[in-house]
Amino acid sequence: MDYRILAVLIGYGIGLLQTAYIVGRFMGIDIREHGSGNAGSTNALRVMGRKAGAVVLAADVMKAIIAFSICVLIWNGGGTFFGYGSVLPGLYGAIGVILGHCFPFYLKFRGGKGFASTIGLVISLDIRLFLIGAVIWLGIVFATRFVSLATLAVTLLMPIVLHLLGYSMDVVLLTFFTAVLIWFLHRKNIVRLLNGEENKISFSKKAVK
Repeated sequence: MDYRILAVLIGYGIGLLQTAYIVGRFMGIDIREHGSGNAGSTNALRVMGRKAGAVVLAADVMKAIIAFSICVLIWNGGGTFFGYGSVLPGLYGAIGVILGHCFPFYLKFRGGKGFASTIGLVISLDIRLFLIGAVIWLGIVFATRFVSLATLAVTLLMPIVLHLLGYSMDVVLLTFFTAVLIWFLHRKNIVRLLNGEENKISFSKKAVK
């Protein structure tokens, strides 16, 4: 079997650890029935509060980092971590995580929107991309309080920055695919932004009872 398919399958399996849903169940709720109905870190923050939101965010980021690391160890012997070897196995693994997170079969394919796991992909791929994206994302969030707007802007820039950093067309195209997926999953947010109806993030400790 082609390594790309295997890497995606490994990532998908790791991505099935649907953190927001699991944390919500520990708190006695189904996260998909509250807030935006999305099983992701932003809705976890809105519905369950800052601590739960932070746990969900960290876990969803780590899923992609773990899958990326496992796949480069399997196919590159870890060489990617030392400046040689292809990043592609890890990239396919991280994309698999995003797919598993967004489309978990045991939750009838109703998961999150994949941005937290995309952060893990970016951290694993190139820390420079992460630092650039973090500055832009935080600037937009604090200026507008629209998490979705910041997410859309950063994912759109991701393949462009990687091209400017000299990455291969394979890497650029895979991150472009990731950006298209994130935009598709945020299509309702885009409509609400255009209509002036998008929810703003709150930084309070409020959570559901």
